[in-house]
Amino acid sequence: MIRGKFITLEGGEGVGKTTNLAFIKDHLQHHNIPVVVTREPGGTYLAEKIRHLLLDADSEDISEQAELLLMFAARAQHIKHVIEPALVRGNWVLCDRFTDATYAYQGGGRSMKASIIECLENLVQGTLKPDLTLLLDAPVEIGIDRARKRGAFDRFEIEKISFFERVRRAYLLQLELHPERIKLIKANQPLVDVQRAIVDTLRVLLR
Repeated sequence: MIRGKFITLEGGEGVGKTTNLAFIKDHLQHHNIPVVVTREPGGTYLAEKIRHLLLDADSEDISEQAELLLMFAARAQHIKHVIEPALVRGNWVLCDRFTDATYAYQGGGRSMKASIIECLENLVQGTLKPDLTLLLDAPVEIGIDRARKRGAFDRFEIEKISFFERVRRAYLLQLELHPERIKLIKANQPLVDVQRAIVDTLRVLLR
């Protein structure tokens, strides 16, 4: 059986990941591709429990090191029980955030060393990498304004603007480091144009 493709969707707050995740799923299914849609942190029972701990705005103060290790603990479960089995079955996996988010939020936002993240990435993932990453990018002020309209903020969303500026810069650095895998989608344009750009980018894998 032919191994499936692994697509990740990345970006800061309020860039439209949820809307476009559903769009990509429908687009792939229209091409008769079996798709498993999942998210990080999360995707399994244990990983969703970890997600709750990480996002709970009322939780105890979580150290930067604990936050990073929890992210990779959830990812290890996710890869073993969801992502890798689906790819082996020939399914395509569409994931809302993956390790690029760790470089952005823990590396950029929390100013943790990329070398530490890379060490954990190699330990947990081995050779597993996304085949394609779509980076939805918009100015931070636009994304935060959109996010505020969703209601209550989680533990990350209550951070200051400077935190999200560092997150965005770290995402754009990942784009520079991995241009063959990460493709930029300008998320501050009309939705129809965003989704047209997504379809154009997906054509390479669909061939």
